[in-house]
Amino acid sequence: MLELTDISASIQGSRILRGVNLLVPDHSLACLMGRNGVGKTTTLKSIVGLVKTDTGAVHFQGQDLTALKSEERARQGVAYVPQGRDIFPNLTVWENLNISLVIHGAKANGQVDRVLELFPILKEMLPRKGGVLSGGQQQQLAIARALLTGPKLLLLDEPTEGIQPNIIDQIGETLLKIKQEGKISILLVEQYLDFCLDVGDSFYIMDRGAIVAHGPMTQLSGDIVRKHLTV
Repeated sequence: MLELTDISASIQGSRILRGVNLLVPDHSLACLMGRNGVGKTTTLKSIVGLVKTDTGAVHFQGQDLTALKSEERARQGVAYVPQGRDIFPNLTVWENLNISLVIHGAKANGQVDRVLELFPILKEMLPRKGGVLSGGQQQQLAIARALLTGPKLLLLDEPTEGIQPNIIDQIGETLLKIKQEGKISILLVEQYLDFCLDVGDSFYIMDRGAIVAHGPMTQLSGDIVRKHLTV
């Protein structure tokens, strides 16, 4: 379980997060939503330790992560796929996957086969350089790399951005499979409402650095969408 309690954070003297409270139960998928620039990415970075918090606490599976460095949080089972995918474009797909194992000191133990089952298109492209893949294929590679670290919590920042609809559907199906396996919790930052409705168990909506609405996905009403999400 991930729990954020009263998280506030500033960047270059500007307050970005204002008392954020958020809960991701075990084996569930929570969607963090909101318009551009409201603090969603900063929230993810505060969880993984890339942004220092001013107040509050980050707890994961009963452990306080607040004082830990980002690499120590990763070792606790927190994996982060940033916006923009951040793969190695000059390495092949296979090398991108293998380097994730090497960096994290993980053993293969069938993990590569598993992620290739989740993302079968990657199996066809193992010898190709990451930089020649489409945006959607690069996104699948980025998620696959994160899964190879054996995470208990997966943080995804805008995984559908700039991706063709058929790949979005494939990513959605994969996230549902991961959730159904019951081993990984997921926190998804996303602006594509239909995608969130398809995959999410719960929602949190941010505005001006604070959570302004939350609940089960079944309670995400048209009034809430019009008030907080429409441009």
